[in-house]
Amino acid sequence: MQSLTARPALFRPILFTKSQRGETIYGRSCRAASHRKAKRDRRWLIGILAVLLTLAIGTGRAQTAQNGEDAHRGRAFLALPGGARYERREQEGALVLTSPELASPVAANEIVVSWNADAPPETGLTILARAECAGHWTKYYTLGQWSQDGKAFPRASLNGQKDDDGDVRTDTLVLNRPARRVQTRIILTAAEGRARPILKFVGISLADTHAAPTPLAPNRSAWGREIVVPGKPQAGYPDADGWCSPASTAMTLAFWAGKLNRPELDVSVPDAAHAIYDPIYKGTGNWPFNTAFAGAFPGLRAYVTRLSDVRELEDWIAVGIPPIVSVSYDLLRGKVKDEDPGHLMVCDGFTQDGDLILNDPAHHPERGETARRVFTRANFERAWHRSKYTVYLVYPEGAKLPPDPYGHWEPAAPRDR
Repeated sequence: MQSLTARPALFRPILFTKSQRGETIYGRSCRAASHRKAKRDRRWLIGILAVLLTLAIGTGRAQTAQNGEDAHRGRAFLALPGGARYERREQEGALVLTSPELASPVAANEIVVSWNADAPPETGLTILARAECAGHWTKYYTLGQWSQDGKAFPRASLNGQKDDDGDVRTDTLVLNRPARRVQTRIILTAAEGRARPILKFVGISLADTHAAPTPLAPNRSAWGREIVVPGKPQAGYPDADGWCSPASTAMTLAFWAGKLNRPELDVSVPDAAHAIYDPIYKGTGNWPFNTAFAGAFPGLRAYVTRLSDVRELEDWIAVGIPPIVSVSYDLLRGKVKDEDPGHLMVCDGFTQDGDLILNDPAHHPERGETARRVFTRANFERAWHRSKYTVYLVYPEGAKLPPDPYGHWEPAAPRDR
C-alpha cells in the first residue's frame, strides 16, 4: 500500500503565500459612436433609432433570443455529464480526462468550474481549465484540488498563477481578454490499491462581467410563495469563523433531507465546514468546494452559476427549488457602501409585493432569532450584483427545472422539456 504521504506528482499541492480574494473587475468597456454627420442626417438617424428601439421593446424576450450573444444576457452555463466524451490518458498513476474544446456563447472574462464526484477516502481530483482568447490558448490554470476527506490528497485552491492572460482568484479564473472557447481537464488520482474517483458532472459558468442586460419582467407567480427551509446558524460553534457558506449549504441539504426522506443529507454546520475548508483561502467561502461537497451525495446535483436577473430566482422558487445566493451583506441591509467580504444566504421565496425572503445563517437562536428574514427587492438587487449574480444550485438529479431561455443552468432532462 502506498504511503499516504507519498502522493502522485499530479496531485502534489503547490503552496504560495496566501492572498485575499481580489476585488473583481467592475469596469465596463464601451464602444464609442461616430457623430460626424450634418444636423439633417442626425435627425434622420434619431428617427431610425427610435423605430428600432420600439421594435426591440415590442418583440421582448423572443426577439432577444434571436440576437446572438444578447440571447444569453452576458452569462452562459456548459454542462458535462460524467459520461461525456473526454480524451482519456494515463499519466504517473493518474487518469487524465480532457474535455473537447467548447465554444463559449458569451465573451467570457470570468470562468467558474464546478464538479460532482464520488471520491472515497484516499482519492482526489485536480480541476484545471484553459481558454482561447483572441486566437491564443492560455495555459491550464489549476482551479482546485479536491478530496472529500482532505487527508491523503489535500483539498486546496492555488495562488500564484497570474500571467499575461489572467489569474485565478481562489475559485474564479479572471481573464484579461474575453474567451470564445474553453477546455477543462480533470485529473483523477488514488492511493495505491484504491479505485479512482468517479466523475459525475462538470459545470462551467461563463460570465461577461461587462454585459449590462436590461431588467426582465418579474415572474409574479412566485410572489407570495415561500419554501420552508430549515434554519441553521453559522456561529455558536467552538471554531466557527465566517461559516455562512457551509451553513447555507447545510440548510439546503436539510431541506432536501426532509423532501426526499433522506436523513443522511441533514448534516451539521461544523461537519459541512470541515468538509469544505480551503487551507489556502483559509476559510469555507470557496464556491465550488461547497457545491462539490453537496454534489458528492448520491443522486444530488450541485454547481455554481451566474444568473442575470431576480426574475430567474423567481423561476426557481416557482418550481420549488431554493437557490443559495451570494450577496453583499452591507448593501442588503441598506448601507450606501459595502465593506463586507460577502455573505451567502438561502433564497426561500418572495413576499406578496415581490421582496426577498431569505434564510440568513447570521441569526442567533440564543436570542430568539430565526433564520427567516425579508429584504427589499431594491436592496437585494444591489447586494446580489456585487457577486455578479452568483448562486449555488442544489437539487436531485432528474428534478424538474425551470425554463431556461438564456442558457444559465444545466439543461433539463428530455422528459421535462
